[in-house]
Amino acid sequence: MSQSKIILGAFVPGVLTGAAWRLPEAPKDSFRSFEHYRYIAEKLEAGRFHSLFFNDGVKVDLDPGLEKGPNSVRWDPLVLAPALATVTRHIGLIATASTTYNEPYNVARKYASLDHLSNGRAGWNLVTSLGGGENFNRSEHTLHGDRHERAEEFYDVVSGLWDSWDDDAFVQDKASGTWLDSDKLHLLEHQGKYFQVKGPLNVARPIQGHPVIAQAGSSEAGIRLGARVGELIFTAQQTVEESRDFYENIKGQAVAFGRSRDHLKVLPGISPVVGSTQAEAEAKYQRLQELLDPQSFLSRISKFASLDYDLAELPFDDVVPLPPENFSTDSHPSRQKLVYDLIRRERPTVRQLFDKLTAGGHRVLIGTPESIADDLQHWFEAGAADGFNVMFSGLHAGIDDFVDGVVPELQRRGLLQREYVGATLRENLGLPYRHNRHR
Repeated sequence: MSQSKIILGAFVPGVLTGAAWRLPEAPKDSFRSFEHYRYIAEKLEAGRFHSLFFNDGVKVDLDPGLEKGPNSVRWDPLVLAPALATVTRHIGLIATASTTYNEPYNVARKYASLDHLSNGRAGWNLVTSLGGGENFNRSEHTLHGDRHERAEEFYDVVSGLWDSWDDDAFVQDKASGTWLDSDKLHLLEHQGKYFQVKGPLNVARPIQGHPVIAQAGSSEAGIRLGARVGELIFTAQQTVEESRDFYENIKGQAVAFGRSRDHLKVLPGISPVVGSTQAEAEAKYQRLQELLDPQSFLSRISKFASLDYDLAELPFDDVVPLPPENFSTDSHPSRQKLVYDLIRRERPTVRQLFDKLTAGGHRVLIGTPESIADDLQHWFEAGAADGFNVMFSGLHAGIDDFVDGVVPELQRRGLLQREYVGATLRENLGLPYRHNRHR
């Protein structure tokens, strides 16, 4: 019985992912219904998940998958998360906001407000965005290097604004008529390459000091950013060896920045399909796979990975050609590398690659509660993960299967919390309170 505990985060899409929306039992228009998301949040909280994570984008991909997949619309996470904060009590709420297509003051204010609204359960998934410049008065997407340089400064401004006030700045002394102690106010006076921000923030200091910072970049620049400022690190790894290497690399870089290894929690993504038997789980998975449109999906993967051939034009049972040794993309180099490495390592057929990538490069786990728990325990105890970002299709049934099956099995083994240990997201993740830099 392990004394350490696995961290479980949930990734829930803006809409049902893949072909799940085509199942007869899948409700129509769930992407318009707050009750859909409320059920998910309450179920995950009952399953003692640490956090619920909403990704985001700022463009619609006009590609071959547009007509077949429900990827073109989603709720704004910074609208949905506050609403869910009012119907939950414990689960962390992590919302995505781009450092490329926002301003630091607005982001700092929104997340500080969310932290107060949720009583200390807010998290910011810091991203640089995979595209969208054309929607923000630009002719094209900002270059990868420029995006990450801007992100570094963006975080510094946001975190500085969160420290605008000491925790006890607002004395509210009715006898003297003093609302706040101005000696406990700190102007930022930031003058940098990308931003000029005076401050202070017009929101009291967040309950957690700073909301939890989540980050998912696995490029060289992304790992550096995560090592410097990230606290929850989302990653896509296909093997326990690759994940252990990533785990040690990013934690080692964090130590070089003067941080503790324990202040970064690495959560590889998994996409589980749970059945009472292996055969039942495989049947559920095949049912979903058969509803996918291979041509549009493979064309989208080819474009996403910047392959110099279209997978959709190859025979389904042919071995995928080797990709070029050198590649260059200004959008998502880490995920492109994952696809290239998978092709080189496993030499899959087009069909096998199709099956491997239906979760966007994250591992697909098909099995019983016991076999899935075995897998998670192996990765956790092998030093390849502090926990997992569980990627659900959005179907309530799939979430129910995991919460009602895998969660009790992990708890039986002593690997997952039975109760929340603290009041804030930081406390439940085992992360320290962020003290004001001016104290």
